[in-house]
Amino acid sequence: MSKNVYVTRLIPDHGLDLLKKFCDKVDMNPHDRPLTRRELLKAIQGRDAVLTQLVDKIDSEALAAARGVKIIANYAVGFDNIDLPAATAQGVFVSNTPGVLTDTTAEMAWSLLFSVSRRIVEGDKMMRDGEFKGWAPLLLLGQDISNKTLGIVGAGRIGTAMAMMSKGFNMRVLYWDKMKNESLEKELGARQVNLDTLLQESDVVSLHVNMTGETRHLIDKEQFERMKPTAVLINTSRGPVINEKALVEALKSGRIFGAGLDVYEKEPSLTPGLERLPNVVLAPHIASATVETRTKMAILAAENILAALQGKRPPSLVNTEVWKG
Repeated sequence: MSKNVYVTRLIPDHGLDLLKKFCDKVDMNPHDRPLTRRELLKAIQGRDAVLTQLVDKIDSEALAAARGVKIIANYAVGFDNIDLPAATAQGVFVSNTPGVLTDTTAEMAWSLLFSVSRRIVEGDKMMRDGEFKGWAPLLLLGQDISNKTLGIVGAGRIGTAMAMMSKGFNMRVLYWDKMKNESLEKELGARQVNLDTLLQESDVVSLHVNMTGETRHLIDKEQFERMKPTAVLINTSRGPVINEKALVEALKSGRIFGAGLDVYEKEPSLTPGLERLPNVVLAPHIASATVETRTKMAILAAENILAALQGKRPPSLVNTEVWKG
């Protein structure tokens, strides 16, 4: 049986080579940009499998255009760009790339935390602009991290990894999650609390939740008012988890000390005013951007596709109810 695959954006060669080895036809987006809606709908027609990115909206219209497709393999741990109920209703497998980017994303959260707390970006700009005039007692005073309280919002794989990395800093760990996290409690003495308590007591609030209707604007004006004025907010999950207008006001007014963001509410656009604030570090959605991790993601996405096309269960199947094996 012919195996016809479309890849919506260039991925590392290891994944492409794997697809080309076992599939008869592998086409990909020739542009170094996301496909337009029209380009996407045309490109996915007649395919057995489509390897998508988070920016590719796979809704009922796209699924209709790709009628007959066996799997949508998302090159990401998230999959809120895909209409999961519609795909499931059509018997289409949906897969993602969890696990392989856990530590890398947690490391990015820590990178943002240090950058914000110690005002690294401000200092870098000062040096490049020739404004550093010598050591001064009050120059760019930041916040300590050691012996502080770390609040983990969403204690799944990445949230757990972020918390585990706090061991060397002797941090007290609080977490908010629907599920009890036995490993965090055993290893770190972490305490499960409600969100209000976490916000009130934490010096660092790090977001690691999925994007759902319940988590949209989980952090809003009311939540900022509960946080410490010395608190640092980190987001490597999904942009809409934070109401960015409320964040701008919280940063401008000094309601919180600072924020580090890798994702945005209306990505790739910034909420007006955010780009002018010195107490926020802005990264361009690069939490998983290491050679090793992006390669692992490419291989896992390809393995999901190959399994589906061979009548096997994809290793990281999201809508498990579609599998009849």
